[in-house]
Amino acid sequence: MAAAPQDAESPSWTARKLLRAARAGTLATALDGQPFGSLVTPACAPDLSLLLLLSDLSEHTRHLHREPRCAVLVAGNAESANPQTAPRVTVTGLAERIDDPALKARWLTVHPYAALYADFGDFHLWRIRPMGALFVGGFARATRLRQTDLTPDPGAVAALAAAEADMVAHCNADHADAMELLGARVAARNGAWRMVAADVDGCDLALDEQVARVAWSAPVADANAVRGELVRLLRAVRGAAAAG
Repeated sequence: MAAAPQDAESPSWTARKLLRAARAGTLATALDGQPFGSLVTPACAPDLSLLLLLSDLSEHTRHLHREPRCAVLVAGNAESANPQTAPRVTVTGLAERIDDPALKARWLTVHPYAALYADFGDFHLWRIRPMGALFVGGFARATRLRQTDLTPDPGAVAALAAAEADMVAHCNADHADAMELLGARVAARNGAWRMVAADVDGCDLALDEQVARVAWSAPVADANAVRGELVRLLRAVRGAAAAG
């Protein structure tokens, strides 16, 4: 099955890539009408829900228990010295505390350093299902996105989730050299990179506590399309190395 028909430069696709790659962001909560902002470390579930590991002792967690409506802002790199040229997306939604070992493992996949405290009694996983978003592609380039603009195809999400463990194991066992080459190119660091997660929008590679995001050229629908994307990426990396 081919990749999902979505413009690679569309605001919704760029917003999804920003969310998947984000390792830090700003959580906006409110209590009794007073807004509050906090630094958080998000990860994305396969369906693009935002995952946060929060302490019960934090101010923002107490807010969410009282008022689950919230927003999360993540940003990419600025194109110039002007911070306003950075692409960013603000997602609005409802937060809920969940007890899901698989989603907690997914969060830890991109935040491995947090294993030191993730099982402390006051830390719990929260999920924010996107209800809408505002994507800003740079200075004076804003687009409002509906929930349907952001949400991946459920069938593709399920297909990739079912195949993910086998794909990751196969890539690391049979194509370790390719993973090292891809990781070195994406993160500019040599070492024993390995794939730790894959989804409809890309994959994550890890070396020690560093995790690098690799985006596909467009959302994919099944494992065969992932294989095609990896072949494309490795050809480009090897071509660049040969030219370089």
